[in-house]
Amino acid sequence: MRIRRIVMLTNLVALSFVLVTSGLLFPGTASAQKQVPIYEVDPFWPKTPLPNNWVLGNVIGTAVDPSNDHVWIIHRPAALTNNEIPLYHNPPTGEDCCMPAPPILEFDADGNLVGHFGPLEAGGPNWADAEHGMFVDHLGNIWTGGGGTGASSSDSAVFKFAQDGTLLKRFGTKGMPYSSADLANFGRPADFWVQEATNELWVADGYTNRRLIVLDATTGEYKRHWGAYGNVPDDAPTTYDPQAPPSQQFRPPVHCVVIADDGLVYMCDRGNDRIQVFQQDGTFVKERFIAKNTTSAGSVWDMEFSKDADQQFIFLVDGINHRIRVLDRQTLDQVSEFGHHGRWAGGFYAAHSIGMDSKQNIYIGETWEGKRVQKFVYRGMGPAN
Repeated sequence: MRIRRIVMLTNLVALSFVLVTSGLLFPGTASAQKQVPIYEVDPFWPKTPLPNNWVLGNVIGTAVDPSNDHVWIIHRPAALTNNEIPLYHNPPTGEDCCMPAPPILEFDADGNLVGHFGPLEAGGPNWADAEHGMFVDHLGNIWTGGGGTGASSSDSAVFKFAQDGTLLKRFGTKGMPYSSADLANFGRPADFWVQEATNELWVADGYTNRRLIVLDATTGEYKRHWGAYGNVPDDAPTTYDPQAPPSQQFRPPVHCVVIADDGLVYMCDRGNDRIQVFQQDGTFVKERFIAKNTTSAGSVWDMEFSKDADQQFIFLVDGINHRIRVLDRQTLDQVSEFGHHGRWAGGFYAAHSIGMDSKQNIYIGETWEGKRVQKFVYRGMGPAN
């Protein structure tokens, strides 16, 4: 009888383990947790080497054309060091490597370079002094801006290009003084979103200004703008203190804007380590701090939504902490992450921008000394690591 009781007890323990780990006995236990998207780096994307001995500088914007899954990036040729581009010198300082690539490059889904445009020397009235940000709208137009500073306070415009590099529109004028109260110009604009239903251009503005501003995407006519919590933006300088009460103003850089299918507007308040969410009239909805003790370059760099019907997940680029954080969009709770510090495939040095194709593959551009774009292949849903 004693042996039988031991066997029965052993079986009961085993059954309890199955029920617990399956989540049937205590919902919310490990394997009963929400399934999350799983990603694997593709070390062979894009196809290399690039033609003409081209190399990349800081990759400062990444976007996917919704019509064909082509991946567009913008980088800063001026960020390349002298030792990286020997053939660009006059006379050359090396025999067969390298030259700066044009600042805007187009890759097909397989990673082949299929297009490019833009000047190697930044500046002028129709090009940023320091390239920054990229968005491809529903018509295939390319939107970009700049984060350059200079004696003339130069990057105060937004540019709209056709895919062959033809300038279609310039909103704002280069060289204007920065002010969050200026309704015609920008303050080093960082990111862009064109909403098809309303034909509105949304600008995260920016590296000097402290606002989200909305314009008519065709005419550039001013519609509305606001700062943190929907407040009137204040350009007074601030210092981020993670122990202080939340700032009532955005702190530069105001680094990204993305709009969900349900109309909610999500902002990267990178200088304050937080996401803020708004209705489209500027009504504040909620916020979430991310890695709140990040005090160097901020933790909230860019965002993208998953492609399911409810856009259940946010993929958040945390550049200074070298990872992609996966958040539940409704709660803004983190449910998973991937990536790590490093220069090998799958690691990051200053992950900066994100794009997603129709198959939910993710493309990450790296700035500073990262100077590359990586593809992460969607492998379906599974338990969080």
